[in-house]
Amino acid sequence: MKLHVVFSLANVEYALPVEAVLQMETFSGATHVPGAPAYVAGIVTVRGRVVPVVDLRVRLGLPPADVTLDTRIIVSETEGRVVALRVDSAREVLKLDPALHQPAPQVISERASGFVYAVHTLGQRLLLLVDLPKILGETSHDPLRALSVDDGTKTRLQLPG
Repeated sequence: MKLHVVFSLANVEYALPVEAVLQMETFSGATHVPGAPAYVAGIVTVRGRVVPVVDLRVRLGLPPADVTLDTRIIVSETEGRVVALRVDSAREVLKLDPALHQPAPQVISERASGFVYAVHTLGQRLLLLVDLPKILGETSHDPLRALSVDDGTKTRLQLPG
């Protein structure tokens, strides 16, 4: 069993392994950074550190949403990079058995640009498991989540920060 943080976007539930999560915060806004990719909502200060905010709605091709009292940022770290993921809500941590993860159907992995690597059924709920390195423009380093091979010839997108 492995702990996952569950968050929602557009009434769909997603999960992220808890070891990638540093903390969760209420989100009230970010400072815009000129020239940043459209999915970078700006930067915020978290515990004295300036962190870029990735709006997961925009990154996943979903329609934008207004900030509400439930809007959160999930401060995450992967490969030494710290980013805040803006989500509609995040309030739950669940134990999920990785053996029960099912590969994402091809149409999902293709349409979601590989951001969703697996689906986990939990009773009547379906949780989409996200590949954080892929969301950040990196090739996944987890062989269970690898969707393409990085031969070093591709230019990697660099987020501010």
